[in-house]
Amino acid sequence: MDIATVDVDLAGRSYPVWIGPGLLADNARWRTAIRGRHVLVVSNTTVAPLYLDALAQGLDGLRWSSYLLEDGETHKTFANVGKVLEALGELGATRDACVIALGGGVVGDLAGFAAACWMRGIDFVQIPTTLLAMVDSSVGGKTGVNLPAGKNLAGAFHQPRAVVADTYVLDTLPQREFRAGLAEIVKGAAIGDPDFFAWLEDHADALSGRETGPLIEAIARKCRYKAGVVARDETEQGERALLNLGHTFGHALETAGNYSEILHGEGVAIGMVLAAKLSERLGMAPATDTQRLVTLLRRLDLPTQPSGKHAASRLLELMRLDKKNTAGTLRLILWRGIGRAEIVAGVAEDDVLGVLI
Repeated sequence: MDIATVDVDLAGRSYPVWIGPGLLADNARWRTAIRGRHVLVVSNTTVAPLYLDALAQGLDGLRWSSYLLEDGETHKTFANVGKVLEALGELGATRDACVIALGGGVVGDLAGFAAACWMRGIDFVQIPTTLLAMVDSSVGGKTGVNLPAGKNLAGAFHQPRAVVADTYVLDTLPQREFRAGLAEIVKGAAIGDPDFFAWLEDHADALSGRETGPLIEAIARKCRYKAGVVARDETEQGERALLNLGHTFGHALETAGNYSEILHGEGVAIGMVLAAKLSERLGMAPATDTQRLVTLLRRLDLPTQPSGKHAASRLLELMRLDKKNTAGTLRLILWRGIGRAEIVAGVAEDDVLGVLI
């Protein structure tokens, strides 16, 4: 197997991200991340029928059970965290137990949050089954759930013991979900790696066609970039906030649509373009870089503008709840062009409305 390994260097809590085909069946590798004898597998009703049996073959000799969520962002709730905790109780999980998240970002975020809560923190392993989860949510230890007021407003930083990104599972991923993951790859390049952005422009067709070599390369490059940022700023006190390029706009669009109108990656794609246009409006960045971003996203068949269903005033109201804001003022991730993102505080609401209308 052609396996790429990215190490997330956090001193005594460092962990590997394994990327490549056939990793789910390579239990001799990922079993090393399980220290105790109790395992709870958290998955959903779409993924479990496809991959739970394969995972179970690697759990021989352990006491394990599973808890399945319904599929979709609307199920990333406190109520389901409670049910996962009840499942851990029924399993008799001790402090050396492990939660395995088998699914996309919703499963990973919720399972990780439950692991952070059980006995004040037990091990968990991420086995992401969507491209978006492989390149973003499974790496870095952000866990949490949504509230009616906004996305990911409750959560904890809780790092996994390992991330197992088996690219074979992407064969069953619907095309729309796959494209949403490509948006997160573009985001990493747009934030801080202009050479990677140019590489994506050169390989856009291969990535859209799910060619194995370029896909593994893109996943590894995005994870490597994020791992470096997380190692330098684990709890988002500074640099790590840059990883939220497009998210303030995108989360507002997701929340306005009750987490059912657009996928997270689609929201990020639209949000990045809005952030680029706002940067342009503020005289920070050239229009040519905005156009390069729009062109790349469109080549990957991703949306680049809001649907118009939601009033700009409503989106602005939701943006005010973003976790990056300070002292009642908007604090956004903008850029000075491709690969040069920065945190900008005190952004005038009239300028934000100007790009939302």
